[in-house]
Amino acid sequence: MEKKRPAYAVALCGLLAAAAVAVMALGTIIPVGTFCCPALAGLLLVPVLDLYGGGLALAWYGAVGILSLLLAPDREAALVFLFLGYFPILKPCFRRIRPKALRIPAKLLLFNAAIAVLYGLLLFVVGMESVQAEFAAASHAMLAAMLVLGNLTFFLYDILLDRMTLLWRKKWKKLLLP
Repeated sequence: MEKKRPAYAVALCGLLAAAAVAVMALGTIIPVGTFCCPALAGLLLVPVLDLYGGGLALAWYGAVGILSLLLAPDREAALVFLFLGYFPILKPCFRRIRPKALRIPAKLLLFNAAIAVLYGLLLFVVGMESVQAEFAAASHAMLAAMLVLGNLTFFLYDILLDRMTLLWRKKWKKLLLP
């Protein structure tokens, strides 16, 4: 039904994108916002993906990523979204992986590759001083612990995405759509 009304699709996607960019702008207010705000912004992708499919969801992700880079004060948070914000779009691809036991390692491989590329760029190409100072001050054990906690958080985020998608489909979709 929504696919026949392009003005409604544009309006809804625009509102959700504006909300995601606002969430990304909040990243500097709280210390853990660098990682929480991209995750929260990614949750706003769920309705777009469910209602309009991967094509519009990818355009939404691109728009939010670019606007976050331009408007969000925390560049690291904007880059985290840029490198991991597409994950909800890829979730259906991971569901097709057989056997099921390989799904979680595949998701964690994606996460670790994205984080390695992101922080490699931040440290060696962009030369972001704040990130370089954080890495220089931390021990190797602390960096390893942060990576393990990052993997655990990403695993929990994956579960949260499943639950939010179910909640969207069972409750919120009926309440919010005409």
